[in-house]
Amino acid sequence: MPLPPRLLTGACLCRTVRYLVEDAFCYAANCHCSDCRRATGSAYKPFAGIEREKLRLLQGEDSALIFGRPASNHDVHCRRCGSLLYSVVRDQAYAHVAMGTLEDAPSIRPSAHIFVGDKASWHTITDELPQHEGHEP
Repeated sequence: MPLPPRLLTGACLCRTVRYLVEDAFCYAANCHCSDCRRATGSAYKPFAGIEREKLRLLQGEDSALIFGRPASNHDVHCRRCGSLLYSVVRDQAYAHVAMGTLEDAPSIRPSAHIFVGDKASWHTITDELPQHEGHEP
């Protein structure tokens, strides 16, 4: 009999919004697109993708701020501190969890850099992960 998936917790900076997600991510990458850079205030966003139903808010649902259209792709931030927690993508089927908000270490690691054609000119990628101009093939 297979073991149930391990559960990971995550939270925003002020800990108002907390979530629970299965450690069953399908993929992970470092996104260098300008939207991810602006949303995180960083050179790129390390994220891990998972089926949307495998992530749920534990607390602070009334403090979750949806940026974008709720019925479409959107980002979920904390209304109080502004932290980007995750993005709902791919026709709302997946969540891209901002890995920096995880309190527990996931078993997955980013496997590539994506949208390097849009990366910050001041940032140099120094690891050996594959680099893609857009989405990973």
